[in-house]
Amino acid sequence: MTQMIDEPLERLRAAARRTRELALSRPGTGLGHEDADDDVGTIGTDGALGFDPFPLLEALHHHGVRAVVIGQVAGIMHGSTELTGDLDLLWDGAPAGAPALAAAFTSVDAHLTDEAGRPLATHPDSFLRPKVGFTSPGAGGDCCTPALPWGDLHVREFLDHAITAVDPGGLEVHYVSREDLIRMRRAVGRPKDLRRADELDSDTGSG
Repeated sequence: MTQMIDEPLERLRAAARRTRELALSRPGTGLGHEDADDDVGTIGTDGALGFDPFPLLEALHHHGVRAVVIGQVAGIMHGSTELTGDLDLLWDGAPAGAPALAAAFTSVDAHLTDEAGRPLATHPDSFLRPKVGFTSPGAGGDCCTPALPWGDLHVREFLDHAITAVDPGGLEVHYVSREDLIRMRRAVGRPKDLRRADELDSDTGSG
């Protein structure tokens, strides 16, 4: 695992501030992150209101959880200029790690849902599903395991390739490598994913 310092986290902090400012300047949409348009993304939903992924990222670090940031938050950490209103995570799905994951989500008052949108208890067993949705005061999104289908990709390997950003206070945030994020984008294939994959492909100068 490659360790980097604070620049990717500073990019994320700046993007989260811009997201909150943008969301405050427009009427509410009534849409959650699960309602996001395949082109615009979650920046067009109320998930952007008050968007701040850091409370959950700090809780994961505090509880010793190695969850890897994927999706557009990872894209921003790699230098993407597109904003987002959600936080997506990938972890290895091992039952031994589920209690710490549940404790981290509980500490930020997160609420979980299954893939049909039905409420789930914030309990270790809930995180053993291929994907669980969550909302919290700072951010909503999906928390996935490698059991979630990604076409021909073996995303468990992506956990081993993940990069770690470290801020001066010691916060560690793990995020998917640029190459693996591009592969994930192209596998999903929505307009926003292909656009963002092209952006990362063409920008070789950012971390």
